[in-house]
Amino acid sequence: MLRYIVNRLMFTVPVLLAVLTSVFFIIRIVPGDPAVSALGDYASQSAVEALREKMGLNEPLYMQYFFFLRDLLRGDLGTSLISGKSLGDQIAYALPYTLELMAASVLVGTLFGLPLGVFTALNRNSLADYMGRIFSLLGLSMPSFFFAIILMLVFAVKLGVLPAIGGGDLGNPVDNLQHLVLPALTLGLIMVASTTRLTRSAMLNVLSEDFVRTARAKGLEERAVIFRHALRAAMVPVVSLIGLWVISLSGGSLIMEVVFSRPGLGKIMVGAVMQRDYTTLQSMVVIYTLFVVLVNLLTELIYSLVDPRITH
Repeated sequence: MLRYIVNRLMFTVPVLLAVLTSVFFIIRIVPGDPAVSALGDYASQSAVEALREKMGLNEPLYMQYFFFLRDLLRGDLGTSLISGKSLGDQIAYALPYTLELMAASVLVGTLFGLPLGVFTALNRNSLADYMGRIFSLLGLSMPSFFFAIILMLVFAVKLGVLPAIGGGDLGNPVDNLQHLVLPALTLGLIMVASTTRLTRSAMLNVLSEDFVRTARAKGLEERAVIFRHALRAAMVPVVSLIGLWVISLSGGSLIMEVVFSRPGLGKIMVGAVMQRDYTTLQSMVVIYTLFVVLVNLLTELIYSLVDPRITH
């Protein structure tokens, strides 16, 4: 297991280098000038050239690439070309808000999606099954921003029990939790719909397998047959889905950050794209690439815990 983890982590080095190299050159091919974005379209040519010199954009591309990799190896994410602020400080401030939203959304999606999927599978073609399938279809069809606005209208505007905007104070758990509920529910309930459908399908496939009939023939309690044998075998595709949701939420949380005016990594990345802030965009790609690689590695390791037949 340890050898597998080390090999996978070593494999991330060329992957990360390839991604960063592609992003480095692609964003410089896209039309637009960071100096013009910073100064405005009516800035004089001399002012634009002076700012380009200050930003280091007049250096040859290979020199810019060398400086970028050098700083990255030192652990220096650099400074924003537009604002001049330290990217390390910006990411350190926004990252906890993004991580807590992802964790809360996945928690909601898993805690409600798994039991609902098992329940609908055990009551196939019943009224409960039809209701669960309708709920899943609605959850997958409804845009997240529309669902967020509905929750905001009900709980913030009409009832006034939860705040509508902001991320809350991380130093105040109560205030932070109140600001987290609505965006986490929005993404979490959508994940519930997806998890329910996949869990139901996986359970239906497993319940017809021979080992389930054998377990029942041996006189095991139905609860043990369902949860100790059938559900465990059905968890492999569900774990894959949860891993995909974690990765998608790392970027999909942007919509919630905009709707609820929350801080987060998504807003930083979008701002960097709009302003042609090369340094910020490159640093954000580093963070997202590392995150995706680690989530994929963790997902594959969980496979062997869920199903002992899977070995690395």
